[in-house]
Amino acid sequence: MKYVTLNNGYKMPQLGLGVFQIPDLQECQKIVSEGLKLGYRLIDTAATYLNEEAVGQAIVDSGIARQELFVTTKLWLQDAGYMATKQAFEQSLKKLGLDYLDLYLIHQPFGDYYGAWRAMEELYKEGKIRAIGVSNFTEDRLVDLIMNHEIKPAINQIEIHPLRQQRRALEVMKEYDVQAEAWAPFAEGRGNLFENERLQTIAAKHQRTPAQVMLRWQLQRGTVVIPKSSKIDRLKENIAVFDFQLSQADMEEIQLLETGFKIVDHLSAETARSFNEVRI
Repeated sequence: MKYVTLNNGYKMPQLGLGVFQIPDLQECQKIVSEGLKLGYRLIDTAATYLNEEAVGQAIVDSGIARQELFVTTKLWLQDAGYMATKQAFEQSLKKLGLDYLDLYLIHQPFGDYYGAWRAMEELYKEGKIRAIGVSNFTEDRLVDLIMNHEIKPAINQIEIHPLRQQRRALEVMKEYDVQAEAWAPFAEGRGNLFENERLQTIAAKHQRTPAQVMLRWQLQRGTVVIPKSSKIDRLKENIAVFDFQLSQADMEEIQLLETGFKIVDHLSAETARSFNEVRI
């Protein structure tokens, strides 16, 4: 496993396991348990995924020393706000069965995330969180948050895949020393990426799969990536990406796949409305 160093000096695995859309607790616990056996050390969950308890139980059952693991969860926007964030944090920590979090993220750039950030700064200073960050923040909201608070986000977790490569967003994050983390690295199967001719050609050259090529592309861009899978063979495939290298020509070929396709448009009124209506 390779690691990145966050802007506060804390180290984070560059590849992890996401558990979005696995609300069944038994299934989630099994997947996380298998992932930990395979060598995954970064586990990414969220309050709104409704599976924090399963992640916590898998961690207990694994017997792996706590300091070897990097656990992320996220604050849903119904709990944005100073006091609500502190209460939601304690609830997540209890569900996970942990004494501290490695990373706590504001899940969406809506609601009182200013109040949430002030609470997270305090929790960070108290040592209850090793790093704090955001998720789905557009460039303008990220820079605004940075310029109006003492502690800058260590992470911005955003949608990144070959169809939406986020080059401008990555430039801004680099300028402000914020680590990029990619969700939906396979675009949730949209756009027939697994059957894409360019990706298949590159994969054949390296005797790999298109999924492995997409993950390797993210790693070589310096991005942290958290693929999700409920299949054991896919878990094995996704973590086996540290023993080959894409050439510059390969990277340029993948760059040509950019279409601007968005799974979620965080600038739309519909997105703001729908997320504000979700209650957990």
